Amino acid sequence: MTKRYISIIEDNDIFRENLTAYIQQLDRYFLLGTYADFETAFDDFSSGNHPDIILMDIGLPGKNGIEGTQIIKQHFPKTELIIVTVFEDSNMVFEALKAGACGYLTKSLGLPELTKALEDLEKGGAPMSNKIAKMVVESFQLNHHDNTLSKREKEVLTLLAKGKTYSTIADELFVSKTTVRTHIRNIYQKLHVNSKAEAIRLANEKKMI
Repeated sequence: MTKRYISIIEDNDIFRENLTAYIQQLDRYFLLGTYADFETAFDDFSSGNHPDIILMDIGLPGKNGIEGTQIIKQHFPKTELIIVTVFEDSNMVFEALKAGACGYLTKSLGLPELTKALEDLEKGGAPMSNKIAKMVVESFQLNHHDNTLSKREKEVLTLLAKGKTYSTIADELFVSKTTVRTHIRNIYQKLHVNSKAEAIRLANEKKMI
């Protein structure tokens, strides 16, 4: 059986030591190196000491794990990265996956879960903690729910983005302020946001307005 080389990038000494002790018990893997920051790890990888698999934290000093993932995938596209972090945030998950991570685990994981994650990776899967997988599914469902704005809602949001007040929007669209408020409430619900700034930002990102 060919061993696969693993490196760990983790700035928490205790957690890094725990991961180290665990990986060293596995026959299938060889621990190539452990690092407390991305920069030191990348210098080592660039000298030819690069692994097959990297377990990496997000909250690192210097470049964070998401930035690090992107850089590693640019230079070593065959290297597989699993994020192991305390962050349980859907935006963090998607940013990490977009950067090139193939898995996302939380630090609350037990060793059996890490074993399963490595097994899933060997089978071509994308290992995720159960809680993270559920979060991804829920976020996907929300983002792909009926969030298409109507023509009038787009008009209202466009005027909001221009800094218009509710009264001015009502006058320009020949509707009441109550109707404007109703449109804005519907916009917030469809975009799953809680403020005007969030609605405008998201609408611009998705090119809705």
